[in-house]
Amino acid sequence: MLSSFADIPGLRVTVMGLGLHGGGLASALFFAARGAQVTVTDLRDESVLQPVLERIRAFEAEQTGKSRVPPVRLVLGEHRLKDFSNADLVIKNPAVSPDSPYLEAARKHSVGVETDISIFLSLAGNPLLAVSGSKGKSTTASAIHHCLRQSRPGARLGGNITVSPLSFLGEMAREDPVVLELSSWQLADLAGKQLLKPRVSVMTRILPDHQDRYSGMEDYIADKKLLFRDQEPEGFAVFNAGDRYQDNFAAETAARVRYYAGRPLPPGQEGAFLRGRRGVLRLAGGEQEIFGSRLRVAGEHNRMNLLAAGLAAALFGPDAGSIRSSLESFPGIEHRLELFHEHEDVRFYNDSAATIPQATRAALHSLDPPLVLIAGGTDKNLDFQGMGEAYRRAEAIVLLEGSATVKIRTLLDEEKIAYTGPWDTLDGAVREAIGLASPGAAILFSPGCASFGMFLNEFDRGRKFKAAVRALLADC
Repeated sequence: MLSSFADIPGLRVTVMGLGLHGGGLASALFFAARGAQVTVTDLRDESVLQPVLERIRAFEAEQTGKSRVPPVRLVLGEHRLKDFSNADLVIKNPAVSPDSPYLEAARKHSVGVETDISIFLSLAGNPLLAVSGSKGKSTTASAIHHCLRQSRPGARLGGNITVSPLSFLGEMAREDPVVLELSSWQLADLAGKQLLKPRVSVMTRILPDHQDRYSGMEDYIADKKLLFRDQEPEGFAVFNAGDRYQDNFAAETAARVRYYAGRPLPPGQEGAFLRGRRGVLRLAGGEQEIFGSRLRVAGEHNRMNLLAAGLAAALFGPDAGSIRSSLESFPGIEHRLELFHEHEDVRFYNDSAATIPQATRAALHSLDPPLVLIAGGTDKNLDFQGMGEAYRRAEAIVLLEGSATVKIRTLLDEEKIAYTGPWDTLDGAVREAIGLASPGAAILFSPGCASFGMFLNEFDRGRKFKAAVRALLADC
């Protein structure tokens, strides 16, 4: 593990998985800019990785004449054992399984295996707020960051939200707070390292997810617990009081525990809760509203996300008045129930980050009918039973092709709920949805499934949905 920036020059670093989310690119540029000998290896070829490769080439062009910065070496379309066994350090993508034979080769030769998150945590001493959960973590982390920036303009946001913290490491003042969104895979990669000790940790609602990667919910939740496992007594751990999966979390952290809830907390218990549609903060100084009945983001689930964010921000420092102003002005984030277009009294929502059925259920209950739903995609070994009531809220359902779509069709057929498709192109599905939408309707793209196969990831899926809508309406 690195202990200072002085350890980097001349280091042989292999970045495993360039990816398209920014982590691999940020790792490569971070080490290359500091004089390491960087090899980037990815199973995908140049045609897929072209946008990221252009960033590397631009970086190398900027470094022309700087002899201390060697060029980044690219190995695309394959991994080679020698790039792992001959390295000093391997930076893995969180999606890479820890039992990969290439990582085993690195460990066999005593090569350290790290991630962009572990490198950041080992080198940065900034105050940290960390967020995990199954759904709502990006919105919650973004809302915390939005609150902190009112009084701490140097506050940064990174992690699973597609911004690697290595992209801003070295650019911050020591006192600037950092909000990290962390997935279960990113947390798993930190196990045993004693690096993650946030001032405030926040757990959003836990739901079955990634069951194609885990043997069951117990293993999945075990990784989630790493968020607060190494916190120190002066820290705070924020849990969802209504989530049965979090019932025993308080006993497994040394941090001070605070809860947020969809109904008033027991008298005297500090935390945050909903009183009707209003968010209430209860700390030692008494009760204060941190948002009213009107917010810019839709849905009861987002009220819970903002409640958690407001509590976390208050535990870190900002006053309740500043937090209220921030939460009520929070615009939401891309791909999460994002209202991005309106045309002839029809509203278009991009909810591509809905990669599990429960997220689609929440979206369907967040919007007023009439609704046209576009759903379907790749299976993650998830259960769609019980979704019938939510699907009935849509006046029409348009399905995209995919392995999970087979499950959805079976459910819809059993429930005698009509649908069209599955379509093998997004353009076809969008065109069909527009044709089915009645005046005043909302067209909701909330797949409830993974994106792989037809798309690179859920962010690529969401961007392509928005592009398809705008292109098709431009032709109208």
